Amino acid sequence: MTKVNEKSEKATTATLAYEQMRSDILRGNLRPGQKLAIDVVAQRYGVGTNPVREALNRLSSERLVDRHDQRGFSVPEISLENWRELVGTRCMLEPLALEQSILRRTTEWEEQVVLALHRLSRTPWTQEDPDMERRKQFEGFHRDFHLTLIANCGSSWLVQFCEVLMDHAQRYIFISASAAYPRRGGQDEHKRIADAALDGNVAEAKQLLVAHYTRTLEYIESEIAN
Repeated sequence: MTKVNEKSEKATTATLAYEQMRSDILRGNLRPGQKLAIDVVAQRYGVGTNPVREALNRLSSERLVDRHDQRGFSVPEISLENWRELVGTRCMLEPLALEQSILRRTTEWEEQVVLALHRLSRTPWTQEDPDMERRKQFEGFHRDFHLTLIANCGSSWLVQFCEVLMDHAQRYIFISASAAYPRRGGQDEHKRIADAALDGNVAEAKQLLVAHYTRTLEYIESEIAN
């Protein structure tokens, strides 16, 4: 095997370890506060220790893994304070991105919003539904819908920051699953946001988006507090 191929294989293995670990952290399979000993993680994912180190360092830069000097790595704890700060930051950045998307709206963007809403509405999910595949599909369409709303803002930096916040919020939602998606009329909330955006009503769209996230904030708050 050539050196180029060796490097490529190493990069692929590190990326695979990163993606698997990231998914397990976001979905709560790796619990808050859990220690991530390199040899144990390597055994869990069937890879070498070097790819695991690379993956952990990458996740640390995304704040999905805590790095402790001389004490290794661990999954970040969850807390009410952090959850409130996270949602508060989302409520500052995403309405700004949504506003710019609306002001810059095009026929193509409007069609993408309609399509994203349609896909989401065709894949309902509630906590009472035991089908995890349906939930996974719902989560994907839910994320796509919110990203589509802000994708036209004209700033890849802003979209990237919003994506990072979405990921961290998703971890809280998965961990607090019993309170995340009660029968709250979420589909109606999404439709109202989309309708306001498509109508060019910036103020209403931003207000509805913040209200949408605030409701989720309150559900998760009650779960963490209990």
